[in-house]
Amino acid sequence: MSTLRVGLRCDASPRRGVGHLVRCLALAEEFLARGAHVAVLGTVERLDWATAELAARGIPLHPGPDSPAELVEAARRHHLDVMVLDSYELDPAGAGALRAAGVFTLAVIDGDSRGQVADVYLDQNFGAELTGLPGRLLAGSGYALLRDSVITARPPVPPPVTAVSRPRVLAFFGGTDAVGAAPVLTRVLVATGHPMDLTVIVGRPETEAEVEDVTPGRGQVIRPVPPTTSLPTMITEADLVVSAAGTSTWELCCLGAPAALVCVVDNQRESYARVVRHGLAAGLGELPELTAAGVAGRATRAAAAQTLLGLLSSPQRRATLAGKAWSTVDGRGRARVVDAVLDAVRPAAVTG
Repeated sequence: MSTLRVGLRCDASPRRGVGHLVRCLALAEEFLARGAHVAVLGTVERLDWATAELAARGIPLHPGPDSPAELVEAARRHHLDVMVLDSYELDPAGAGALRAAGVFTLAVIDGDSRGQVADVYLDQNFGAELTGLPGRLLAGSGYALLRDSVITARPPVPPPVTAVSRPRVLAFFGGTDAVGAAPVLTRVLVATGHPMDLTVIVGRPETEAEVEDVTPGRGQVIRPVPPTTSLPTMITEADLVVSAAGTSTWELCCLGAPAALVCVVDNQRESYARVVRHGLAAGLGELPELTAAGVAGRATRAAAAQTLLGLLSSPQRRATLAGKAWSTVDGRGRARVVDAVLDAVRPAAVTG
């Protein structure tokens, strides 16, 4: 059989965030490890580190086709056998058009298929279930897409209980923090009054300026740093991680990080609620409520600070979260996804 050719259609920018690209990158690494040829079709705007990640793996970046006809034309031009669609913005008819053109199509979704007609659907969110789809559904955190850097940093056992007087806290909110959560949560962390060594990943200059304006309390140090490829190592070295309830949730689980999550956009709400309810992470609420003015906003921020104080002061509470998270995501999700694709594509290639 000739080399399988795979296209990944996704976009990343400071406004869109990088979640779609990061999980496509994880799939790309797995396909490459199986000997496939991989290309990303999309736009990567003003994210030098993301462009460098693609270049380091030898993955070409081509302009992203948008309409169904353009998707089919691009698939033909690049001789693609498989197209992965990971976008909330593309015309949902694109998946069906690709299938009709003989291109095996995998749609990465988050609770909503948007009417796409694909061969396989992937919803990697914990407890995901979606009925009535025309193709096969790969659902749940057993299919979480994680990059090499995360998988290799996964500890062999859940992290042990450690008591520390000044915990190391890592706060990050997606690759770009498109919604400006970092300054809000930095202030909430400071409001706990607990000593900490806080590192905040800041995706944009304006966010960095806001974080630098926060005055730390006694025994507190705040250190803003730009996005970095060493994030998995920083996660494993932290005593507590505060993050958005997006695709990075599965990285935190795989690494056994004791985490407190914030729901920063609407499409995270369902997954956030499930994760918190099952004890994989602590919940700090939704960002609009944390930023609200008046009594309601103050009450939400106070409750979040109380939750964080409980975690900062209780090694046992942190260890319980870490153990449950670690056992839920084993790092083999992307292999299961690619197995499913190859099992479906190879018989078709042989009979075709």
